[in-house]
Amino acid sequence: MIVYLDVIWALNLLFDSLLLYLTAIFLKRRIRFLRLLAGGFIGSLIILLSFTPLNVYSSHPISKLICSVVMVLIVFGYKRLTFFLKALMTLYVSTFLIGGALMGAHYFIQYDPMLTTKVLMSSVKGFGDPISWLFVLLGFPVAWHFARKNVENMEMTKIQFEQIVCVRLNIEGESMTFKGLVDSGNQLYDPLSKLPVMFVSIKNQLEAIPESIRKLAEDPEPLIMGSQEFPNEWQNRLRIVPCRVVGKENQLIVAVKPDFILIEQNGAQYLCEKGLVSFTLQQLSADDAFQCIVHPKMLTGPKQQGGSAKVS
Repeated sequence: MIVYLDVIWALNLLFDSLLLYLTAIFLKRRIRFLRLLAGGFIGSLIILLSFTPLNVYSSHPISKLICSVVMVLIVFGYKRLTFFLKALMTLYVSTFLIGGALMGAHYFIQYDPMLTTKVLMSSVKGFGDPISWLFVLLGFPVAWHFARKNVENMEMTKIQFEQIVCVRLNIEGESMTFKGLVDSGNQLYDPLSKLPVMFVSIKNQLEAIPESIRKLAEDPEPLIMGSQEFPNEWQNRLRIVPCRVVGKENQLIVAVKPDFILIEQNGAQYLCEKGLVSFTLQQLSADDAFQCIVHPKMLTGPKQQGGSAKVS
């Protein structure tokens, strides 16, 4: 029998890459094409190793688990444990979903009366294979719970993704672009001007942020206490806003009034000319899904016509 190893390997490379891409779709995460192919290549190595003396080790469940872990790390990276485990579990759900659908369609279409009769008779005698029954009885509740939890996580990811917007800030000729989460719980206003306040994390974009904003985010205390002065062009932009956070009743933050805030949501652009931005070095999203928390009132501005802004 002739085995076309190159064809089998290429097919597995394609399917592993597609499964990783499907995982990214479920998780609403952006991935790079080269990293996607690299992850698919790692997964396809099991097929190549199965034709070598290393087949004894590569076909072991632990080896398959290690392979899937490496695939997820290559494609999605590692930000924190929950971020990684969510991607790994979603990869397995995608694999079982596609594999189960293909197997079910195959046996639904294929029909061999002689084989069906033999399998049925061998299963009925003694109520089937005890190991198979035990596997079903124990495995079905686990699989049901596993599937339910992952579907719930996917639904939560979908809900959060629908609230993700593209935010572009313009301050003193400097343009900055972020991904933002529209949070209805953010009801912070400047008590004097009644302007809504947006929180922006610059932790992962320090090199692209102007020095004045970087200093303001690193240590706002000197400005609040009046021991530090900012350039004259910033004097009319700075605001001291009182706010409440968990664990602290009263806290003062420094906010900046930009030239304008342009928010893109579902293809529509909203111009917010009356709003404040508070910069921070604190990471607002554990998995870096967004870098700013958008005040819902900022989406009530006039709609703009034109092209969409790119999200960094």
